[in-house]
Amino acid sequence: MTRPRAASKRFVTQLPTRLRSRVQVIYSPILEIRPLPAAVDTDRVQGLIFTSANAVNAAASKGIDRTLPAYCVGPATTGTAKGYGWQAEMAGTTAEELVAHLLKHRPQSPLLHLRGEHTRGNIAGRLTESGLTVREQPVYQQLLLPLTSEVTQAANGNLPVIAPLFSPRTARHFADIWSGSAPLWLAAISQATAEPLYSLDYARLKIAKEPTPKKMRKAVKKLVKHVLRVEGGEVPD
Repeated sequence: MTRPRAASKRFVTQLPTRLRSRVQVIYSPILEIRPLPAAVDTDRVQGLIFTSANAVNAAASKGIDRTLPAYCVGPATTGTAKGYGWQAEMAGTTAEELVAHLLKHRPQSPLLHLRGEHTRGNIAGRLTESGLTVREQPVYQQLLLPLTSEVTQAANGNLPVIAPLFSPRTARHFADIWSGSAPLWLAAISQATAEPLYSLDYARLKIAKEPTPKKMRKAVKKLVKHVLRVEGGEVPD
């Protein structure tokens, strides 16, 4: 698992029990999330934009006004925001869908997009150019990490390795640092995430039908079934 440990554990615990019994889970976060210390100015802000649960967590830690409406990407981010008490609305599963939703419904602005230092989609710029004023501020860092020694050992073995990747940036980093002889089976949460992985020598690459945790779990489940079929093992229901 390549996500930060807490997110990886949540993902694994939501996989079917029988499937988990058939694999050895190795946690090797290749991304570390660190909140940024800068204060956030919400003066005159009429709503928030969250494109990741990490931004929600950072905003909550800073005590940002939870009476503001929150426009979110994806069910995980929306659920996290609701859990903290924001009036959260899922405005799409991708940045493209969020932009289209906000331009269609035109909520009161200015809005504030709280995000990581590294982001895609230029949400604030595109919305502002279309007449909906949006400011943006990074509230957390995404630091890249090496693979653990346990993964390196597995990579140099003979058993298949299944690696789920959840963002284009982590996929690019994984493609840069992966090496080894083990058969590599990859799951990507989106086409954009899959792109950097095409350079790898992999046995199979499965792209989730939608960029959501639920569809990613289905993609991983299908990969496990394929691996067990190839290896001659029992296929979980």
